[in-house]
Amino acid sequence: MKKEFKLDFLGRNLTVEVGMLAKQTNGSVLVRYGDTVVLSVCVMGKTPVTQDFFPLQVLYQEKLYSVGKIPGGFIRREGRPTDAATLAARLIDRPIRPMFDENLRNEIQVVNTVLSVDQDNSPEMAAMLGSSLCLGISEIPFDGPIAGVIVGMDENNNFIINPTAIETEISPLSLTVAGSKDAICMVEAGSKEISEKTMLEALMFAHDNIKILCDFQDNIIKEVGKEKVVLEPVTIDDELLNAVKDYVAKDMTKAIQIKGKLEKYTAIDELKANTVNHFEEVYEGNEDFDQIIKDVKKVVDQIEAEEVRRLIIEKHIRPDGRKMDEIRPLLAEIDLLPRTHGSGLFSRGETQVLATTTLGPLSDHQILDGLGIEDTKRFMLHYNFPNFSVGETGRYGSPGRREIGHGALGERALLSVIPSEEEFPYTIRVVSEVLESNGSSSQATICSGCLSLMAAGVPIKAPVAGIAMGLMSDGKKHTILTDIQGLEDHMGDMDFKVAGTREGITALQMDIKIKGVTKAILKEALAQAKKARMEILDVMESAIKVPRTELSKYAPKVEIFTINPDKIKDVIGKGGEMITKIILESSNTKFVNDKDSCQIDIDDDGKVIIYHMDKDVIDKASQMIQDITREVEENVVYTGKVVKVEDFGCFVELWPGVEGLVHVSQLDYKRVEKPSDMVKVGDEILVKSLGYDNKGRLNLSRKEALPKPKDKPKKEEFKKDKKS
Repeated sequence: MKKEFKLDFLGRNLTVEVGMLAKQTNGSVLVRYGDTVVLSVCVMGKTPVTQDFFPLQVLYQEKLYSVGKIPGGFIRREGRPTDAATLAARLIDRPIRPMFDENLRNEIQVVNTVLSVDQDNSPEMAAMLGSSLCLGISEIPFDGPIAGVIVGMDENNNFIINPTAIETEISPLSLTVAGSKDAICMVEAGSKEISEKTMLEALMFAHDNIKILCDFQDNIIKEVGKEKVVLEPVTIDDELLNAVKDYVAKDMTKAIQIKGKLEKYTAIDELKANTVNHFEEVYEGNEDFDQIIKDVKKVVDQIEAEEVRRLIIEKHIRPDGRKMDEIRPLLAEIDLLPRTHGSGLFSRGETQVLATTTLGPLSDHQILDGLGIEDTKRFMLHYNFPNFSVGETGRYGSPGRREIGHGALGERALLSVIPSEEEFPYTIRVVSEVLESNGSSSQATICSGCLSLMAAGVPIKAPVAGIAMGLMSDGKKHTILTDIQGLEDHMGDMDFKVAGTREGITALQMDIKIKGVTKAILKEALAQAKKARMEILDVMESAIKVPRTELSKYAPKVEIFTINPDKIKDVIGKGGEMITKIILESSNTKFVNDKDSCQIDIDDDGKVIIYHMDKDVIDKASQMIQDITREVEENVVYTGKVVKVEDFGCFVELWPGVEGLVHVSQLDYKRVEKPSDMVKVGDEILVKSLGYDNKGRLNLSRKEALPKPKDKPKKEEFKKDKKS
């Protein structure tokens, strides 16, 4: 039976429908937010899986019919998820994952299908609420609800919840926050150099409104929620637990504090293997042998995590011996690659990233086939994380969620300092190649990407650096860590990434493994991250302080000018004939798509942009276009070339594409019987423009361009000329 629940959320209608659609799922809700409609469902597998991890899959399915579009491509149907859909799925996954019972091992799928999109009402936020609520009303053990909001700022710097499309366009802040009633559990932000104080206020403002959405869900769950499945707690025999601790604890403490990632991990892996071998001998022949060895492995992993956390929280000892706010050794270099348009290398300890910048014409922009308003993108950052960067083998293929997510974070961090299209008319692509990784390669990507942009001569507004902060908490005491490495990230409670300039924050991302963090922890982490960011910027600026003023000789040069929009058709020509001629003749190439051909972009408003490595080629193409679009002024004298001679006069080309008629009566002051007696094809002559007739034909005069004779010719001379 269908039930409907309504909430006036800050002046907008939020409606949830339960009991009508997808009734064979464990939980199903239809969320209507304005005209945005999302169906969220969850399904739980019948039996636990054997893997020792929680098998949760969150999907966000974009349907292009939701915005009245037909998909592109040959088959005209939705294919693999877009980057935007992948990021939306991650956005939902991150806050709900910590809310599941740690004993749950049944496969869980949460599927969000976007059915209708109103650009003023976020489908991502509707899907996040729907995901939480469908889990909340199901029998699946879930310690929610959670909800999310987007925070923007208006022209008076007041915070706005879930800004409209127009408000988003002018807002200096785009902050997505998810949380429960008690705490914030996920943050994703891009901003234009927002201060730490303002960012913290925005986070708290978001949480105040998240509480409203959580209360709304609680009321629905109380009315229609199913009884939760009770899971059997997974326990390990105390005798086995103590035996493993006695055997491995001291050696684990020593192994954790070995310097060097590979050496440390090798020692830990050997210790784990030796421990398993020992207990295999002890329990050989036991009827529960397989389960006992499985428990031994689990206990050893627990001891490793507990010891890392104990050393940091109680002793303030990090695995590599650093202070809590100390950054690993830094290195910044540029110009490693001679033929790229710009390159930068950034190292932080055992994390090393090489980034390159490539400049292309605006027509090289990325086409977006998604649900958003924007359909193109001129700045791209692509992140690659090969297996060799962590000393492992593995599958190589198309980018996964990690690559897409880290690339989007780096792109967001640098976007606010990228010059506008008017300031710098290029498509810009930054590619990050992670060469080594021991934590926070996404933030090293931001640093190396910034170096490569400046080396390429992109006039960014200010250098940007990023740092990853961590948290270890036992519920009573906590420690904030600067520049977390892999082990601290894996064993810690929070991964808090902050990127920005000296003036403020440009990007923020937070993921946690506990159920929330407080305002005090966020404030402390932001302050500690700012201090670290300044240290990193000092090192980056020692390599290159400001963007270069000249582009690489291998980067395309550019010229921009404007023509009369009515003349665009003349430049293009019938079937593209004229623009093809311009490209081929100016570049001296045989094919338009030849690598040596110039690139010409013409906007509907008449703006012309010409790209080529050689300035002479650009100048030639520019002159040809300006000749075609140049306006003929009346009563002005021009030098033209005779292109055709007729009995009634001759046709003169002033410049390519512009011809006019010099009537026989306008050839000279004296009478001319045959134009061919006076001019021939190829002659260059002076002509004066007489303007256009009512049919748009240009009339020219050679006579008017000549000095006037002092005396008029006598009639006898006219007769003589006529007889001859």
